[in-house]
Amino acid sequence: MNPYLCDMDFPFPIRKIIHVDMDAFYASVEQHDNPALKGKAIAVGGGHRGVVSAASYEARKFGVRSAMPSKTAKEKCPHLIFVPPRFPRYKEISRKIREIFYEYTDLVEPLSLDEAYLDVTENKKGIESANQIAKEIRQKIFNETGLTASAGISVNKFLAKVASDINKPNGQKTIHPDKIEGFLEELPVEKFYGVGKVTANKMFSLGIYKGKDLKKRSIEDLTRMFGKSGAYYYNVVRGIHTSEVKPHRIQKSVAVERTFFEDLFDENQVNEKLENLSEELHTRLQKNNILGRTLTLKIKYKDFSLFTRSITKEEYFSSAEQYLKTGKKLWELRPFDKPVRLLGLSLSQLNTEEKKLVSVQLKIPFKEFED
Repeated sequence: MNPYLCDMDFPFPIRKIIHVDMDAFYASVEQHDNPALKGKAIAVGGGHRGVVSAASYEARKFGVRSAMPSKTAKEKCPHLIFVPPRFPRYKEISRKIREIFYEYTDLVEPLSLDEAYLDVTENKKGIESANQIAKEIRQKIFNETGLTASAGISVNKFLAKVASDINKPNGQKTIHPDKIEGFLEELPVEKFYGVGKVTANKMFSLGIYKGKDLKKRSIEDLTRMFGKSGAYYYNVVRGIHTSEVKPHRIQKSVAVERTFFEDLFDENQVNEKLENLSEELHTRLQKNNILGRTLTLKIKYKDFSLFTRSITKEEYFSSAEQYLKTGKKLWELRPFDKPVRLLGLSLSQLNTEEKKLVSVQLKIPFKEFED
């Protein structure tokens, strides 16, 4: 018998996966370290012509979000307090949090400083309940750092990721195997991990609002409408996601891009958007201590034609100013002067590729999944 299969109702690998996500991590660290900021609307990053790296929950109530231009954030929340980021401090706390994870399992896949997947199908403490492990981890994080975390628990990474967002902040959600079908059928499509705002709007236009609507579409229809992502949507709405927790995941590229509600015509607008993208890209790279040698500009025009152009340097790019300067050079190489629908910047040839790490994902049978 295949050890992955619990029974014939689940024709896919079933594990005990926890997704732990810190609550408004950067902002919460700043509020914890500076009590004068507690209960106030704050944004980490931003400042003059910058972008927001993180927003406190008090700021989010006004619509302030990460990657938002600081000017827009201030318009939405006039009393917003901007705080400069302190990445060494965030990394210090992140290390403490990961040490807690490793008390339970070595199968930890960090996604960033503030979130990770854990495979606890078998764990160092012999605890049967994944739900109990998540509770213990969240309590230990709070005891040792003063910060709160949320968690999602289910049979695969996709479901755990979706679940972790349901009872935020400072909560957790378990999606039991026999509840998966009903849960996904009633889940709004914009809540599916991997469905962004643009894709969600396209789904709405096609009459797809919940998982049950998505489930009615054939894999051929979804592939025709959404390209290679169509097969992903077809599978995850059925709870099928076979990606394993990879303890030494090597990232090959980091990208940021924006689709605009109104097409860009003016070069000053383009330069402003490139500046925002450069700031956001730099924030993401700093977050994970990543450098890269190849910068790529992506342009999608109003007629959906696509243009990309790259520059590779011998030394690593290391600042938002470098991304912006190079991005402008790549913009000058564009073949068309047409309205722009989307801009993106990505960095590849990363220093992560120098780490030749090999990980072995354990093949562990499913035992008992407890609420």
